[in-house]
Amino acid sequence: MATFLYKLGRLTFRRRGFVALIWVALLAVGILGAATASTATSSSFSIPGTEAQRAFDLLEERNPGNSADGATARVVFKAPEGEKVTDAENKREITGIVKELQAGSQQIAKVDDPFKAQAVSQDGSTAYISVSYQVNSMELTDATRDSLEDAGKDAQKSGMKVEIGGDALQVMPHTGTAEIIGVVIAAIVLVITFGSLVAAGLPLLTALIGVGIGVSTITALANVLDLGSTTSTLAMMIGLAVGIDYALFIVSRYRAELADGREREEAAGRAVGTAGSAVVFAGLTVVIALVGLAVVNIPMLTKMGFAAAGTVAIAVVIALTLVPALLGFAGKRVMGRKARKAAEPGNGADLTKGADAKPNMGTRWARFVLRKPVWVMLVGVLGLGVIAVPAASLEMGLPDDGAQPKSTTQRQAYDMLSDGFGPGFNGPLMVVVDTKNSSDGKAAAARVSEEIESIGVVAVAPAQFNKAGDTATIVVIPKDRPSSHATEEVVHDIRDAGENIKADTGAEVLVTGATAMNIDFSQKMNDALVPYLALVVGLAFLLLMLVFRSILVPLKAALGFLLSVVAALGAVVAVFQWGWLGSLFGVEQTGPIMSMMPIFMVGVVFGLAMDYEVFLVTRMREAYVHGESPGQAIVTGFKHGARVVTAAAVIMMAVFAGFIGSSEQMIKMIGFSLAIAVLFDAFVVRMAIVPAVLALLGRKAWWLPRWLDRALPNVDVEGEKLQQQLTDTSDSAGSGDGGGEGERELVRV
Repeated sequence: MATFLYKLGRLTFRRRGFVALIWVALLAVGILGAATASTATSSSFSIPGTEAQRAFDLLEERNPGNSADGATARVVFKAPEGEKVTDAENKREITGIVKELQAGSQQIAKVDDPFKAQAVSQDGSTAYISVSYQVNSMELTDATRDSLEDAGKDAQKSGMKVEIGGDALQVMPHTGTAEIIGVVIAAIVLVITFGSLVAAGLPLLTALIGVGIGVSTITALANVLDLGSTTSTLAMMIGLAVGIDYALFIVSRYRAELADGREREEAAGRAVGTAGSAVVFAGLTVVIALVGLAVVNIPMLTKMGFAAAGTVAIAVVIALTLVPALLGFAGKRVMGRKARKAAEPGNGADLTKGADAKPNMGTRWARFVLRKPVWVMLVGVLGLGVIAVPAASLEMGLPDDGAQPKSTTQRQAYDMLSDGFGPGFNGPLMVVVDTKNSSDGKAAAARVSEEIESIGVVAVAPAQFNKAGDTATIVVIPKDRPSSHATEEVVHDIRDAGENIKADTGAEVLVTGATAMNIDFSQKMNDALVPYLALVVGLAFLLLMLVFRSILVPLKAALGFLLSVVAALGAVVAVFQWGWLGSLFGVEQTGPIMSMMPIFMVGVVFGLAMDYEVFLVTRMREAYVHGESPGQAIVTGFKHGARVVTAAAVIMMAVFAGFIGSSEQMIKMIGFSLAIAVLFDAFVVRMAIVPAVLALLGRKAWWLPRWLDRALPNVDVEGEKLQQQLTDTSDSAGSGDGGGEGERELVRV
């Protein structure tokens, strides 16, 4: 592989104008496709195999016009102090709002008058209008949302407080500011790392081109493939981080080759042949982690994973082709001013002596670890272990409107309903009774209502049958808020009672609704976590064994990753579930951790963390196979790689941490978890525990059984064969004309 990539690097360097033109053309085509594509009208969310989804599907089949999975909204009214919503003037205003909503959009399925639907609190201070839509929240038009938001303005003029809850107004938050902050911090880190604006600008430019192609392609195909807005957000977040990192690795190695006295084209070839090999395998681990999301069997997550994996693949190809092409345009300006002066005739020897006389920070740190490997390993493992302790108390769920900032209308509506009716009114359950196989459907539905009342809930509405009389729906109001453990127990109790009812009457009882869907979603995430971990870690272990030709190095990499992820989960639980330092991160309401967070963190962080493992340890492996002792190879790896890995980790943390400022709890949690996970994995695991373990293992770290060594293909990631070829060719070139022809043949593609 190294030889092929070496040739590719030299080719793209020589044909830089053509290569750059191809990528610019691809970007233009992607932008044109995104601009001319029809707007995505839907982004369906389904959870195959769950009871809540089966109930929705049954209702759609038996009562198709009812739009069981359509968006909902609640317009909540609170009368001024000393008044009631039932007062004549207030009642007239609310009744007028009902009519206004009914006529406000063709997407409306039903609007319930609170005075007819018994949606007035006992003290008469609060009332709410329930609004049902024919389509889900992703399919609502802007005009429909505008009519909903405008509905209560007239009532507010009369003195009543009006707020709107439900999923009808829930839209993805704008994160442009967060992305800009991440890019700015990345630019600063790159300038400090390289000391050259040109070298710093190259990774940013190529990453933005890659993200532009990936996101524009996703936008162009969104309507055809039913992709939601979260798909492009994830692709942008990951594509930007890995795009900068991969280009950073190539540019850094190119500068190192120039510093060793290589010609520019030769330096580009060697940079792509060595660092490019690490980029390929690091990219493969990210792709494996993202594509592996398919094992969860949730179509939305599968599409998100494949789309993000495609963006990562684009970032890899750009790093191998466009980066060396742009290095050809950059000339000597890719080096800092001091380095360019040092490279002038007469200064090279002094530069080398200075480098030998003053070891960099990476060299000094590696030597310290070699002196105290046991202490470094113990401090790292025990430190992460302590931080991981809160993970044992992890509770998973999906946040409701109670997790919204207090300034939002959704949160205020949530609080008004809780105060006026009780917290359970924010998350009603829908019980579906399939009486098709029952001899007496009405008696079976009555039995279900009695069983639910005995469980202990606030209210059980009368059963409503469809026209055929074979399916009934019962609305149940639990006592506690939707995301509480008590409400989850109510759902499980109803389902347990349903098994006995089916055995006695033949009627099947299914629990659905947004609250039940969230519970089922969390359970599905829980069930998929272990198989997903086994798949991703197993495949990556095989891949890293192929790269490093070792058993212990990949095993150490996988165990270190698991330690950093569990520690990151512990930090997430401490902040978002327990509320420790919550005010520092803008956490207004503690609660369960988003159910997709553990599996999402595993997928994303595993792939990203392997970047550092591959790049750092590959350089150690390269030094080892070229004759250095295991200890000296560790020092060499840190000498050349620590600065770059540090910069890459800081850039990733900056990109992810920018999302902590989002007003949405979910986005805030994702940003915090990924940033803290990269911090733990890059600086504690890869920069401390990994070299300590390698120092303790010595030559055993690179041990591989002979039979396995023969069975595994040699992909030559460390460039051993390439180095041998170049050495042989150089020797041949010095002995005659035939050698020169051989060298020209090597670099010819």
